[in-house]
Amino acid sequence: MVRDILKNTIKETISDLSLEADDIHLEHPSDFAYGDYSTNVAMRIAKQIGENPKELAREITDKIREIKIKEIEKVKVAGAGFINFYLSREFFTQSIKEILKIGEKWGSGNSLKNQKIIIEYTDPNPFKEFHIGHLMSNAIGESISRIIEFSGAEAKRANYQGDVGLHTAKAIWALMRRKQRGSTPLFTGDEVLGVLGEAYAEGAKAYDGDDIAKEEIKKINKKIYDKNDNEINSLYENGRKISLEHFEEIYKKLGTKFDYYFFESETGPIGKELVKKNIGKIFEESNGAIIFRGEKAGLHTRVFVNSEGLPTYEAKDLALAKIKNERYDYEKSIVITANEQKEYYKVVLEAMKQIYPELAKKTKHISHGILRLSSGKMSSRTGLVITSESLIGEVKTKVLDKMKDADIADKEGVAEQIAVGAIKYSILKQSAGKDIVFDFDKSISFEGDSGPYLQYAYARASSVLEKARRQNIKSDTKKVIAETTELEKLLYRFPEVIERANNEFEPHYITTYLTELAGVFNSFYSREKIVEESGSSPYKIALTEVFKITIKNGLWLLGIKAPENM
Repeated sequence: MVRDILKNTIKETISDLSLEADDIHLEHPSDFAYGDYSTNVAMRIAKQIGENPKELAREITDKIREIKIKEIEKVKVAGAGFINFYLSREFFTQSIKEILKIGEKWGSGNSLKNQKIIIEYTDPNPFKEFHIGHLMSNAIGESISRIIEFSGAEAKRANYQGDVGLHTAKAIWALMRRKQRGSTPLFTGDEVLGVLGEAYAEGAKAYDGDDIAKEEIKKINKKIYDKNDNEINSLYENGRKISLEHFEEIYKKLGTKFDYYFFESETGPIGKELVKKNIGKIFEESNGAIIFRGEKAGLHTRVFVNSEGLPTYEAKDLALAKIKNERYDYEKSIVITANEQKEYYKVVLEAMKQIYPELAKKTKHISHGILRLSSGKMSSRTGLVITSESLIGEVKTKVLDKMKDADIADKEGVAEQIAVGAIKYSILKQSAGKDIVFDFDKSISFEGDSGPYLQYAYARASSVLEKARRQNIKSDTKKVIAETTELEKLLYRFPEVIERANNEFEPHYITTYLTELAGVFNSFYSREKIVEESGSSPYKIALTEVFKITIKNGLWLLGIKAPENM
């Protein structure tokens, strides 16, 4: 990348002046008038050695000019001692040529080459609704997985699901009561998914407010683990199967295909054994339970095996790390959960550090905020759940209304792609840790800062290229536009944006870049006649083609589909 050429040039120049700099910071000025790159290195060094920063900046720029680097057209000193670099026409032309040559691999890198990384995300629980919190985890996890793959790693997607635990017992308790009342059918027809969600909400309410029901649910929970009751086994197996099949339908809609599925029914026994083996060393017994004293590490105490002898989430997560590593010998394991599990996961990682220090070292926890509608926070415990399907469906309905006059063959399919893209963009446009209030109208706007805005810019570029094809005008870079366009000044930055998103596990850098890029392309489209019988048309078509490649690759990294027509 040209950034590396500039960094090395600055380092050599500073060395020639018998000076030192630990690192060279380069950034893109917010205004193209101030160049393509800027560095404050002269100001930083001047402060250390007590010199005038502007004078030092002039010395450095004079030296750089002497080198005559083909990628640099000019270097200027600005403000109190910033050094601004303006890239050459030759660089931008060559950049367009290279992107056309690279094609669908444009923006990919090898910084993670030969690394094996497993990413765990989404994690819905059978017997509970696939709600918008799972949708948020899925959007972030899928995008991070794709960024990691694009950076050269072998990425494996993992899904960890709670198929045992109190939530299943609460649902089974309510289903048994329905059966006793003769409320049938339990597991037939389209209404079954709603029945499971209602059953969990009913069981959760009873558990919190009825001591008799609470004891009954605890007994059912034990029987689910022990598998010693035929009626409970049947209800459990049917409910689990239906839930998992339904989840697969949602994954397909969201564009996710998991490589590994892990279940609490698998991790529970292993986690319990791990904890019991380490009593007196890492864990201790307390009031019939087995706990981990997190205070010793500045954290808090958590139960790993409860007083009924059942493993908790904590014990299961320890086992999960072990099982993951046995099935896939990874360099890094990334776990994506909601912010509310941040403190919980610190304790789990501390316990893991003492049992499996190498696995703890290789594990990274990323937490995300909550996706809210204007109606507020949801809760599967109370039944006030906003399901992923209902959100996608409602957005899709609004999109179809906007598209009612559009002449598109597969209007339903395109509307769903736009709806999913609108939701994913809303989630990914800011840093993962922040809460999001979803705005229906803004999310489907074609005017900017939305998924559909990016998709529409892609469709517009496709339309331009189709028009050029019909008129038999091919893209070419031989005769360039005299003045470098803003489009060229943004396109070459794409790999840098991906590199930063990869280093910080933050897809929002890509959404920000693509939104700016789409805006610049739309201005280019409205200002220039791209397809025409003129000498500059082939180069304008080449720019459009490069834009289309870039926006498509960027949308793919966000897990958003790019329809050719909208």
